[in-house]
Amino acid sequence: MNPIQLQDFLIVSAILFSLGIIAILTRKNAIGILMGIELILNAANLNLVAFSHYITNELSGQIFVIFIVLLAAIEAIVALAIILAIYRHFDTIEIDKIDQLKG
Repeated sequence: MNPIQLQDFLIVSAILFSLGIIAILTRKNAIGILMGIELILNAANLNLVAFSHYITNELSGQIFVIFIVLLAAIEAIVALAIILAIYRHFDTIEIDKIDQLKG
């Protein structure tokens, strides 16, 4: 039985990153775009933890992940508040239908 290698984590991270990019490029819904951004951030987190474990064997990668998760949570809260305000004004969260700014 082979243990999990660094390449396995990198492959999973690349798949997560690719799915995030696909979600961002194909979704017209703002919530779907936010989910794609979260997938990309999770791919970066996986890389940080894997590299810190396999290369330095220190906790520096895990500490960075804690900060990234905190920033991702804050980003999600702010983005959802903005989306809620857009929905109240335009009655939709479809990105293509929101083409004007309120002045």
